[in-house]
Amino acid sequence: MKLGFGLPHGGNTVSPQTIVQIAQEAERLGFDSVWTYEHLLRPTRPIPGVLGGEPMVQSHLYGSCYDPLETLAYVAAKTERVKLGTGVVNALFHPPVVLGKRFATIDQLSGGRAIAGFGQGWMPDEFVTTGVPMKRRGAGFEEYIHALRAVWGSNPVKFDGRFYTIPEAEIGPKPFNPTGIPIILGAFVPAALQRAALIADGIMPGNMPWEVFEQIVYGFRGIAQQAGRDASKLQIIIRVVDIPGQQLPLTGSFESITEDLFRVQKLGVDQVIFDPGQLDTPIDEQLRFMEQLGTLIPQLG
Repeated sequence: MKLGFGLPHGGNTVSPQTIVQIAQEAERLGFDSVWTYEHLLRPTRPIPGVLGGEPMVQSHLYGSCYDPLETLAYVAAKTERVKLGTGVVNALFHPPVVLGKRFATIDQLSGGRAIAGFGQGWMPDEFVTTGVPMKRRGAGFEEYIHALRAVWGSNPVKFDGRFYTIPEAEIGPKPFNPTGIPIILGAFVPAALQRAALIADGIMPGNMPWEVFEQIVYGFRGIAQQAGRDASKLQIIIRVVDIPGQQLPLTGSFESITEDLFRVQKLGVDQVIFDPGQLDTPIDEQLRFMEQLGTLIPQLG
């Protein structure tokens, strides 16, 4: 099992220097990947979060968030080995051809290190801002992935769908590797797991209570197998979300995190991404935590 680490690219204390510092340290310590996320804005009024519940003021990190792809392109030039993932980009906010070319460009510039983590968005204000209706989610998101794969496929590209149309044309660059860029979908509810099992290369749920997470893992693999896909080749990547006041797996003391890592490894999880920057953790504390996690990499590999 591999480990990844989130880049600190959200908040008012972000700097190019600290982004590169985390990326290069992750590479030095043997982490497999570094990750970014996307938020376009931070509403000034309380709104429900991604899982619903009572309205609350969203994280101040959303109010100043470096673009995920430009950040990864910058990091690509400062590193040599570490993979470059998005966890996640909200695909519906970008035309498939535009986002496809951006990802393929990073993949070419980095020598095939891109991982395309996609979500379909949840914040109403971002849909309003981009002029995309929230009802586009679901069927529209599924069609989006098919259109994106067409962009990355052989020329000439042509796509005719209900939501997206690409006139026959040459579109490039293509991804660095003939197999393309892995597409990982943020998914944890049944409909999203069904979609990902059919059209994606893996899923990226958060760290939920054990019983829920095990249902997600077994459910995803079962759907993929029923669809005739080789479930062993589909990735399961956990993105750790440390929510204050909640006792979730892969959080707490380092001893507890270590125990949980070996437990998820037994479930066949491919990678765990830690992102303490989501809590605005100071860079020096992030570096110390990375150093601790780095000692586990040989054992997990």
